[in-house]
Amino acid sequence: MNFFKIGLTAAFAMTGVAAIAQTSDSTDAEMPATVADIVMESEDHTTLETAVTTAEMGEALMGEGPFTVFAPTDDAFAALPEGTLDEVLMEENRDQLVQILGCHVVETKALAADVAQMIEDDDGSHDVTTMGNCSLTLTLDGDMVKINDAVTVTAADLEAGNGVVHVVDGVLLPAS
Repeated sequence: MNFFKIGLTAAFAMTGVAAIAQTSDSTDAEMPATVADIVMESEDHTTLETAVTTAEMGEALMGEGPFTVFAPTDDAFAALPEGTLDEVLMEENRDQLVQILGCHVVETKALAADVAQMIEDDDGSHDVTTMGNCSLTLTLDGDMVKINDAVTVTAADLEAGNGVVHVVDGVLLPAS
């Protein structure tokens, strides 16, 4: 199975998705070194940073990659059922937290420039398997990329030296 060659056509870049990409005059020196750096530098991802630290996954996400990270915002974590986040952040639930975080990482750099084409090529949906062995189905809802018909990519193409981060409005959980 192809891991996740994604990206979207120009239609994606021109949509309501807040595509935050490097401009043509950017230099590599301006690009964050790792996907972990993007998360750690974001004011909207403090909960994700805490989860990555608790799961001891920071070093892995600072590795060579390439990685595509679907990064849930603090609001996405706050929308989980009451007590869920506190429970998975407990030391005794570290394996569960690692699996949840693994549902947000794909072992390839997948820019938004090809996603719509892949979805179109696959008759309206594109399946992806994550590092956490979660199956994700990518579709388009109008101009927005949806994951499993529930989570929306709200900002795309935050590039790092070892991959890319796409901001999402929900937490991807393993199938029960």
